[in-house]
Amino acid sequence: MSEMNAANVDALYQEIILDHYKSPHGAGLREQFDAEVHHVNPTCGDEITLRVDLDGGIVKDVSYAAEGCSISQASASVMFELLNSKSVTDAFSILDEFQTLMQGKGQIEPNEDVLEDGIAFAGVAKFPARVKCALLAWMAFKDATSQALSQKEREES
Repeated sequence: MSEMNAANVDALYQEIILDHYKSPHGAGLREQFDAEVHHVNPTCGDEITLRVDLDGGIVKDVSYAAEGCSISQASASVMFELLNSKSVTDAFSILDEFQTLMQGKGQIEPNEDVLEDGIAFAGVAKFPARVKCALLAWMAFKDATSQALSQKEREES
């Protein structure tokens, strides 16, 4: 990629992150939920309270209240867009794809078909201190969904 194209892509990615930060999708805690978790990034102080509502094998809703940097808040918004209304299996598959991108130190080409606006975080992966910011909401989703699934299994047995 030429210098000019790389700069254009970085600018586009920054714009996507800022758009999600300024107008977060799915923000606000909603009352119907199966599990709630609170995660904190001790490195920078970012926090998220996240609720997940499952309907059978479908992520019926993900709601959250987040405080912190633009990266963590924008990532929560993108996560909502990508995982809400998906099957739990698909949601965990998308989560794995995002986590792989974040842990790739900027060397992984993001899959736009799977990650959509999540590709904007490809540049963040180059900065290890910021990776935890981008992953905070995703790890909270994984935790809450695992708890909700365990609870439903206990109720059914």
